[in-house]
Amino acid sequence: MHIQTKYQGNFRFASGDGDGAVTIDGAKEMGGLGIAPTPKSLLLYGLAGCTGLDIVTILQKKKVEYDSFEIDIKAEQTNTHPKIFKTIEIIFKFAGKEEDRQTIEKAIKLSEKQFCGVTAMLSKSARITWTLEIL
Repeated sequence: MHIQTKYQGNFRFASGDGDGAVTIDGAKEMGGLGIAPTPKSLLLYGLAGCTGLDIVTILQKKKVEYDSFEIDIKAEQTNTHPKIFKTIEIIFKFAGKEEDRQTIEKAIKLSEKQFCGVTAMLSKSARITWTLEIL
């Protein structure tokens, strides 16, 4: 894996090119504009994307249908520098059938324990928990 990031001034960085480009912004309290994701929020986006891709793939193989799927993440950081995530709570929200709960839970557990490398990395420093809501 290789990425390239260029400083844009005003506490902003650009990573990647074209449609895949990502702008990274410093938080307002450090002088950034606060309009693009911060590096830590990008980590959480990566976590959501990693586990989400796993779960969608598993549920497709299991032929589980649902109307929508959302992932909310809440993280708490330590108070001292370097500030790292100490807890991460993932809320999986499916609009689907309650009778599919067990299969969805199994897909979440497979992602958590076996497939998602981002979960594996972040769990080295943070306690990661999850809940499932079927709407």
